[in-house]
Amino acid sequence: MTETASNAAEYSVSEISLALKRTVEEAYGYVRVRGEISGYRGPHSSGHAYFALKDDRAKLEAVIWKGNFGRLRFRPEEGMEVIATGKLTTFPGSSKYQIVIEQLEPAGVGALMALLEERRRRLAAEGLFDPARKRPIPYLPRVIGVVTSPTGAVIRDILHRLADRFPVAVLVWPVRVQGETSAAEVAAAIAGFNAIAPGGPIPRPDVLIVARGGGSLEDLWGFNEEIVVRAAAASDIPLISAVGHETDTTLIDYAADLRAPTPTGAAEMAVPVRSELVGAVSDLSRRLDGAMLRHVEGRRRDLRAAARALPRLDDLLAIPRRSFDELAGRLARGLSTNTLAHRARLERSSGRLQSASLDRLIMRAGERLAALSTRQGRALEVHAERKRAAFARLSGRLRIDPLAERVTRGRDRLGQAEERGRRAFARIVEKSRDRLDRAARLLDTLSYRSVLARGFALVTDAAGAPVRSVTAIAPGDALTIELQDGKVGAVAAGSAAPAKPKRRPKAPSQESLF
Repeated sequence: MTETASNAAEYSVSEISLALKRTVEEAYGYVRVRGEISGYRGPHSSGHAYFALKDDRAKLEAVIWKGNFGRLRFRPEEGMEVIATGKLTTFPGSSKYQIVIEQLEPAGVGALMALLEERRRRLAAEGLFDPARKRPIPYLPRVIGVVTSPTGAVIRDILHRLADRFPVAVLVWPVRVQGETSAAEVAAAIAGFNAIAPGGPIPRPDVLIVARGGGSLEDLWGFNEEIVVRAAAASDIPLISAVGHETDTTLIDYAADLRAPTPTGAAEMAVPVRSELVGAVSDLSRRLDGAMLRHVEGRRRDLRAAARALPRLDDLLAIPRRSFDELAGRLARGLSTNTLAHRARLERSSGRLQSASLDRLIMRAGERLAALSTRQGRALEVHAERKRAAFARLSGRLRIDPLAERVTRGRDRLGQAEERGRRAFARIVEKSRDRLDRAARLLDTLSYRSVLARGFALVTDAAGAPVRSVTAIAPGDALTIELQDGKVGAVAAGSAAPAKPKRRPKAPSQESLF
């Protein structure tokens, strides 16, 4: 059979794939594609995002590399219509073409509003916008922290308004208020102000103002990002949101403790008017002085009225002085009468006190003492006689010989019991030693080391578990082989037949032999 000659060039699969890749990249380069996001499941573990763009008739694979994904103004979501800017290329490994996206934006304001509303509902469901979480703004803060652009008119308006109303210390954290990195910088600024320790070299603000001038929805989108909303909700320092004009609304307005219509309005809400405070304090001071004067005058009138109602000193002492004089006059007569009465009582007592009566009393007491002494002697003799008779009865019953015999018999019985106990203990020890020897011989017989002595080996994996089948070993696994005289490491080579996954074996025991 003859082959037909052909002039067509012959390509390998790799060559034709690379040729198509160069053709697609050179023909299209950077393109803008509008379509609906399909199959988006969030960023891969590598940080890249893979999904597809589709319309009603076709689908285009898309990928966003990790570096570009972190710079996106908003995150892709399933079903969102977007405009993707990137480079068309092919993927030779699966014969597909795809777009490598570098920029991604919603397709129109309607899509942004839908995304904004969906995000607002989701964050509200988490309780980030709950009014119960909002805290009051300090009435007279000492330090105010401002998060805004350092070069715009916003910071000048805030400083000017604070200087007019009530000059206080202001700390400015410069950030970009528009662009890809705006949201991350604003969130970092809020967290940075909260990280300042009280009493440190840098004063901690008492209130924060996040401010930006007016702009379109796209310009203000950084303040709708989830990272900014969560930073505002987590702030321990009360926060005032002043983003855009009065008609502009962003998600940070819901999470802030207070929303100001403009940056200038935020400065007005942060501090009171100093002149008004000075006037109010002066008015209160005058009112306090007048009240004190009226109070002192009223107390003075009350004191004078009370003084007029009090009686004179002579009137108060007149009655006590008269009573004292009467008692002083009666005292001399009372002393004389009392002395005469005591003298009469003494004379009556001395008449009854004679020596004859004392002698009789002493005689009767001596007689009673002699009678008690006689009775005590007789009682002692009777008691001694009773004790002597009892002792005689006891000594008659107590004999020495029977007691010595009982002691001798007890000593003999104790010796016999000691000998029997020594023999029983020796028998118990002998039986225990026999059981221990039998258990040791049985342990040596059943031990896996006796099997190792006959030329067998124990194989364990890296976790120390015994390997019971070759299907449990994968090429390159580290193994340990235990022989009679030691262990040696090994690495599995080759491949094993596929098998169903098994439950991991228990820890090795002495009976696991391979």
